Amino acid sequence: MKKDELAKLQSYLRKTFGATTLEVKAQPKKDDMAEVFINNEFVAALYREEEDGEISYQLQMAILDVDLEGV
Repeated sequence: MKKDELAKLQSYLRKTFGATTLEVKAQPKKDDMAEVFINNEFVAALYREEEDGEISYQLQMAILDVDLEGV
């Protein structure tokens, strides 16, 4: 993904989730994927999909059972 695309996605996700420390960083080995961090902690993968000339993005977040302990 290009820098301007990453910046737009970061702005959108910060606004949507109310997380000013959220960062979208390029994944150096893949050009259709980025990584999402909050407070410098990895929280999700962000995939760019293009089909029939339309572009969409998929946010994939795994939540482990140990993450839910004490909640």
